[in-house]
Amino acid sequence: MDKKIKKSPLALAILCLLIEEPMHPYRMQQLIKERGKDEVINVRYRNSIYQTIDRLHRDRAIVIQEKKHNEGRPDLIVYEVTKEGREAAYEWIREMLSTPKQEFLEFPAAISFLALLTPEDVKEQLQKRVLALEKILAYVEKQMEVGTSKGIPRLFLLEVEYQKTMSLAELEWIQSTIDDIQDKKLKWDWEWLREISLYLTSKEEPVD
Repeated sequence: MDKKIKKSPLALAILCLLIEEPMHPYRMQQLIKERGKDEVINVRYRNSIYQTIDRLHRDRAIVIQEKKHNEGRPDLIVYEVTKEGREAAYEWIREMLSTPKQEFLEFPAAISFLALLTPEDVKEQLQKRVLALEKILAYVEKQMEVGTSKGIPRLFLLEVEYQKTMSLAELEWIQSTIDDIQDKKLKWDWEWLREISLYLTSKEEPVD
């Protein structure tokens, strides 16, 4: 496998689609959306797919198979996966499945500094997050219902199952935190924070 091929979820999606068959970028975009992969892969920006394709091409993970004339528009470039790209995709899947990775997400970062807000403010923001998560869960459950009704095998709904499981776990944790703030089991103020800071600082000082 070419070690220079840079791994990313979007790069994996592109390689996996090309393992199925050669295709042009617009077709890749269509399939990513049709198959709901945009729910688990960040394709927020239109150019992200084209930028990733260009990088994979430079890294020799994919090559141009042909250019199709597109009347009145730029030619459609059809790509195919190389042996190195195919091997990279298989290796990435194995690694992503087997090895937990520390992902630096916004929510845990905010949690680590939430003491800067008042308990009442934190509770209010978490209640907003609960509403947002409930909407996400309703959407995910609808996807599962539609998929099941269409006879789509569970194998192709596993990422939706995972989204549901993780959202339910987060929702449960947030609700328990809200309850603890409400019941004053979890509380803080500036005076208490200063005392804790002084206490922890004294613990860090070396003993003569």
